[in-house]
Amino acid sequence: MALTFTDAFKFVLAIIMPPLGVFAEKGCTSALCVNILLTILGWIPGVIHAFYIILRY
Repeated sequence: MALTFTDAFKFVLAIIMPPLGVFAEKGCTSALCVNILLTILGWIPGVIHAFYIILRY
């Protein structure tokens, strides 16, 4: 799994607002809906999920 330069910006977006990081990586998919729900339940679960999505794809 190679990290690109744009992944750094996605990580910053994921820390500021987790759904933005997921949207930048995957677009408007079910992963975005799950991340919005996790962010509503708590900021940290949303960040963890966003990091997972960014690192996985």
